[in-house]
Amino acid sequence: MTFLRSARVRRSLVLAAVFVCAACGLVYELALVALGSYLVGNSITQASIVLSVMVCAMGVGSLAAKPLQSRALVAFALIEAALALLGGLSVLLLYAAFAWLDLYVPMLVLAASVLGALIGAEIPLLMTLLQKIRRQEAGSAVADLFAADYVGALVGGLAFPFLLLPLFGQIRGALVVGAVNAVAGMAVVLWIFRADVARGVKAALWGVMGGVLVLLGGVYVKADAFEVTARQALYNDPVAFATRSRYQEIVLTEKVSLSGRSDTRLFLNGDLQFSSVDEYRYHEALVHPALAGSRGRVLILGGGDGLALREVLRYPDVREVTLVELDPEIVALARTHARLKELNGGAFEDGRVTVVNEDAFTWARDGREPYDAVIVDFPDPDEVATAKLYSAEFYGLARHLIADGGRMVVQAGSPYFAPRSFWCIDKTIREAGLRTLPYHVDVPSFGDWGFVMASSGEPSLGISGDAPPTRFLDSDVLSAARVFARDLRRDDVEANTLVRPVIVGYEDAEWQDF
Repeated sequence: MTFLRSARVRRSLVLAAVFVCAACGLVYELALVALGSYLVGNSITQASIVLSVMVCAMGVGSLAAKPLQSRALVAFALIEAALALLGGLSVLLLYAAFAWLDLYVPMLVLAASVLGALIGAEIPLLMTLLQKIRRQEAGSAVADLFAADYVGALVGGLAFPFLLLPLFGQIRGALVVGAVNAVAGMAVVLWIFRADVARGVKAALWGVMGGVLVLLGGVYVKADAFEVTARQALYNDPVAFATRSRYQEIVLTEKVSLSGRSDTRLFLNGDLQFSSVDEYRYHEALVHPALAGSRGRVLILGGGDGLALREVLRYPDVREVTLVELDPEIVALARTHARLKELNGGAFEDGRVTVVNEDAFTWARDGREPYDAVIVDFPDPDEVATAKLYSAEFYGLARHLIADGGRMVVQAGSPYFAPRSFWCIDKTIREAGLRTLPYHVDVPSFGDWGFVMASSGEPSLGISGDAPPTRFLDSDVLSAARVFARDLRRDDVEANTLVRPVIVGYEDAEWQDF
């Protein structure tokens, strides 16, 4: 093609390839961060590991590419093929390491190192290719190259959450990006510089690119089957339903025992939320003490499965219930999935219920009419995204949601497995100006599990005389629930705040052995 004889056109095409390769490189980084957040939580730690290791490896890769500049064309083609293959397969390989080998963190560091080194090797080689087309002052060449690189990174960063994840998911999204990377990178050599490559080398490179694309395509076809198999390896019971929402991975498992008893379990990002065998213990202990007084207006923060809502609606004098749940897919599942709907008693169909799909922190900041009872049923604060919902700032907002004489109850984790986290929540609520009364009960699926009752006055712990019949909870259980053995009491904790989310560190340290 005669237009490729123009140095300006060739330089523009190389810079376009830089743009695409930079976008692909950033997608690989974000994919590793996102996968770690889904699988092991603590997104800040995952991001820190991936980004710091990759940036360091990029520097090493740039230095390692210096001897390759004399063979820049072939070296660049092979590096792009390797980057496309490893980047495209990175999510799948890390998922496999987590599901079967229990080697996730070492594999994450290895993947970030290799991908970072390959990304870093691109820049000096691309600079050499640009200068091969037309010599240019170093400052101008660097400016052109990095402008294309940074803008490409911007596009890749936006494409990952808004295009790739919704359309393809994590595994297939990485595979698609790997294919794009292979075509864009190899096109520089096989099209723009094809006149400079020997026929035999050119044929070999075509074979390499074809092999990469075939392999990525074959894995793409089998991706769903792999994901189902790997996910099942993570759970003891058969997976009955699984999806990945915008916020989290949602999994339902279902097991039927020899006696015929069914055990349905809900997991969010791998963390157990309830077992149908004993969830009534948790939800009775969470809800009924909070409704032992005025209860005309009730607020539930979290609880998208509808099980706490079920208990609230058993009181006929409850006039209205507002449920604030961030993830609409959890609520949709609770409304429509036959087993979940059976467990929550079709609670979302009750006319007294209003569902708000919004971040609870943001929702609480806007002025609201106070509620007689506030039930806080969030997942454990094992990452910063949820830790803010256990902060002094959030409880300060929640305090204004409680009517005079009203109560708030917070699920606070296990005082046995995570005592510092539990007492941190208690201290944080007190830091927000509320008085607290911690208590705990036994939930076999969870173990010893705790809650904190809070109010502006002196909180009490009891069950209303006109409460509906309960399977587990009574006044004797609640009386015992207030007693904490000596080995469960901790006072060496700080309050959790937005700028100092200490509870994440407590959670990581305490749960890592369980």
